[in-house]
Amino acid sequence: MNIEQVREYALCLPSATEDLPFGPEVLAMRVGGRIFMAIDLESSEGKVAMKLDPDYSADLREHKSWIKPAFHWNKKYWNDVYVEHVDDSLMRSLIDHAYQQVFAKLPKKVREEIGE
Repeated sequence: MNIEQVREYALCLPSATEDLPFGPEVLAMRVGGRIFMAIDLESSEGKVAMKLDPDYSADLREHKSWIKPAFHWNKKYWNDVYVEHVDDSLMRSLIDHAYQQVFAKLPKKVREEIGE
């Protein structure tokens, strides 16, 4: 997947939206108003910050050179993923995981409105 395909896939998730809250260089992907993924539009390496389960993150970081603690985010939960090194099915799985991490923490009323 390339960055545009990552963006398109994320926007296909229920009630996913995008905006530029940090300026024109970072595209935030949200569900229920909360960020689950941020695409670095200026990265030549195809860098995406994703919110992942801390245990899953630790395992990925230990075994995969293409995932690192996110630079400007809480490093316990957020990870920089270098898209060009990830096969498509795993990338979709990571996006789904990031979305679910945020969706699960939304208020019950918001989750019900989304209908996931």
